[in-house]
Amino acid sequence: MMFSTDLNSHPYSIAIHDFNKDGQVDMAVANYGTKKLVTFLGSGNGTFENRGSYGVNFDFAPLVVGAGSFNKDRRSEIVVAYDAIDHVDVFVTYNLGSFNHQMTYSTGNWPRSVAVGDFNNDTRLDIVVANRGDNTVSVLLGYGNGSFANQTKYSTGSSPFSTAVSDFNNDTHLDIVVANVDEDTISVLLGYGNGSFANQTKYSTGLYPASVAVGDFNNDTRLDIVVANIDNTVSVLVGYGDGSFANQTKYSTGKIPWPVAVGDFNNDTRLDIVIGNFGDNTISVLLGYGNGSFANQTKYSTGSRPESVGVGDFNNDTHLDIVVANYGDNTVSVLLGYGNGSFANQTK
Repeated sequence: MMFSTDLNSHPYSIAIHDFNKDGQVDMAVANYGTKKLVTFLGSGNGTFENRGSYGVNFDFAPLVVGAGSFNKDRRSEIVVAYDAIDHVDVFVTYNLGSFNHQMTYSTGNWPRSVAVGDFNNDTRLDIVVANRGDNTVSVLLGYGNGSFANQTKYSTGSSPFSTAVSDFNNDTHLDIVVANVDEDTISVLLGYGNGSFANQTKYSTGLYPASVAVGDFNNDTRLDIVVANIDNTVSVLVGYGDGSFANQTKYSTGKIPWPVAVGDFNNDTRLDIVIGNFGDNTISVLLGYGNGSFANQTKYSTGSRPESVGVGDFNNDTHLDIVVANYGDNTVSVLLGYGNGSFANQTK
């Protein structure tokens, strides 16, 4: 399936959550060109209803959108970072999948990526923002009512471009990983469980790491990291379970891989990887062997210039599907999974 996001909208980022509390997976798409967020409400059969009339008009061009239930109402709120604007906005969700009640929070310079997690173990979701312009991440601790404390900043490598969170040392405290696009590294910041973090430890990646994701790729209960590198590779760094990682192993992708996500696409309890290839209008799927290694890529067509990818079960068949935001032709592609690691042709 392919859905229009409107003329010259240039969709840039996708968040997948249940925004209207009906038990179905929905999508929120941030459109760089029209400075608007559009909601696609899932029907549970693989189709979506465009609720553009309930979208949000932004003052600035959005770069990334994230989601989480920040006020414990079981509906997902959204957090948005903008191009060259030094703040993020948090919007509250209403039943129709619409958003309102904007609250603004300062960040570092040029926030480029956001992720959500409970960093101080108080059952309230917090936000981390990767600030490309000043080589920092900002941590905003949540109060549980949809509002957040002022930022605390931590140093990263040069030009942090993407961030993700997980527990890398099995201490029940969430940690942060950041892809540093201008120095070919990732930074790992281990959390103390009180909302603060240790100084970064860096690991080498391929050239120009643009995106990072996390999963247990060798089924050892220790989390690993995958990085999409603009040199047409992904790097897999296997975790030791103590917050440190082995040297990267690289796998080929399509041209200019940009976004990366993980999921079990063939129902074998082994995590797989999907990458959006910005340079050749495809996604690459790499099926995992469960030992930290992966099969060669299988490619599927998308729209023009895939900018963001997401994973979810959109038709309630227990098989994971893939959604892609196509910056170049103002569409969103949905590729329904067969449960064996292969996918139907896109519908746009």
